[in-house]
Amino acid sequence: MALAPQLLEILACPEDKGPLYYLEAENLLYNPRLTRRYEIENDIPVMLIDEASTVDATEHDRLMGVITESGITPTFDA
Repeated sequence: MALAPQLLEILACPEDKGPLYYLEAENLLYNPRLTRRYEIENDIPVMLIDEASTVDATEHDRLMGVITESGITPTFDA
């Protein structure tokens, strides 16, 4: 189940307060500025800094490729 558009409009990274990218197929929200991913469990974004994971350069490039190829836009305009 996809996250509601109204929720996506207000989701921001809890650390830098910037927009995120929602990768629905991978069930995650991604912050490319901090290379940080936030998992979505049972249709609920886990927006805790301590629960986020930092990705390496290879994974960052892969995620950015998916974002670009899929035309995914950020949760809001910064």
